[in-house]
Amino acid sequence: MPAVPAPPPSAAKPRVLVLYGGQSSEHSVSCVTAAGVLNAIDAEKYDVVEVGITAAGQWTRPVVDPRTHSFRENELPRVEPTDSSVVLHSGPAGSSERGTSLVELHPDGAAQDLGQVDVVLPLLHGPYGEDGTLQGQLELAGVPYVGAGVLASAVGMDKHFMKLAFQAAGLRVGPWETITARQWAAGPGACADRVKRLGLPVFVKPARAGSSMGVTRVDEWAQLDQAIEAARKHDAKVIVEQGIAGREIECGVLGGTVQAPPRASVCGEIVVHDGTDPHQFYDFEAKYTDAAAADLSCPADLSAEVSEEIRRQAVTAFEAIDGEGLSRADFFYDAEAPAGEQILINEVNTMPGFTPISMYPQMWQATGYTYPELITELIQLALERPIGLR
Repeated sequence: MPAVPAPPPSAAKPRVLVLYGGQSSEHSVSCVTAAGVLNAIDAEKYDVVEVGITAAGQWTRPVVDPRTHSFRENELPRVEPTDSSVVLHSGPAGSSERGTSLVELHPDGAAQDLGQVDVVLPLLHGPYGEDGTLQGQLELAGVPYVGAGVLASAVGMDKHFMKLAFQAAGLRVGPWETITARQWAAGPGACADRVKRLGLPVFVKPARAGSSMGVTRVDEWAQLDQAIEAARKHDAKVIVEQGIAGREIECGVLGGTVQAPPRASVCGEIVVHDGTDPHQFYDFEAKYTDAAAADLSCPADLSAEVSEEIRRQAVTAFEAIDGEGLSRADFFYDAEAPAGEQILINEVNTMPGFTPISMYPQMWQATGYTYPELITELIQLALERPIGLR
């Protein structure tokens, strides 16, 4: 079915559904992202309604104000289950009356209309939120949403297929091996033999997870099986990447309209502290709970030529997965490598960490978009995007 224009807003102010939480291991990260966005979104421009998704998958009105979520407490924030559930309800496909509304279903069978939704801001990270599953649900509901579509979300979540897309677009990626559940069950030894061709160190990761959940740096082959099992707790499919020397450089991308191309931010750099610091890489604690573990430098100290090339490749990566809305591209840069081999792309994230101190908003702040302006830009891009195949 061809794309059709997005439905006009239901009121003078577009109504934005902010979804957060979710069923992945990044549930708490999503809660903190929601706090940042909800505290910064322009309430004069948008009517905002919040719905949390519990770790079990229930959609519910929040028990705890999501604006208060943070990593400062001893316990990670979470969406609490309730007796009532929230569902998206849309009119018949193809009908001029079609619109999407929220309905709260109570235990006694009563249904309460929570009003129409004009656009969804899905602040979910990881599987069942960032991997195309939720995006498919929103497509079926006929409601515009911020960020990548079904295919781009799925490819951007799966590190194996992401790398294949990058290679097809002419981008350099590091050597890797993928271990599926079937391969691991058939013979762990054969899997280990393939991995050992990469050399030490290697990084063992769930193929479809983020925020460094389940990631292990392996410096001795005796650690490999345990690292793979740790990754398999998050995903039955595992990817093992060769350790790459170089600076960790990131670049943000903002989608364009039909007439305008995607835009790249200035570059940022992550510097994980050495010496007595316990973090061997940019792990979950270094990202979110240990402020002294790493420095985020923005703009990164790069030559204009290198910076421009990374920005170009970030847009290429965005288009390679058919990205929309936003993404953050992560690179390794080694100034000592031969010409043409200094820049290597590691991955993209189609819903990057979005707290005010996260790298993606910081890079756009340095480029000229304040945090509230960035949120507004993403919502407007979603409202302008047609519904259906495009």
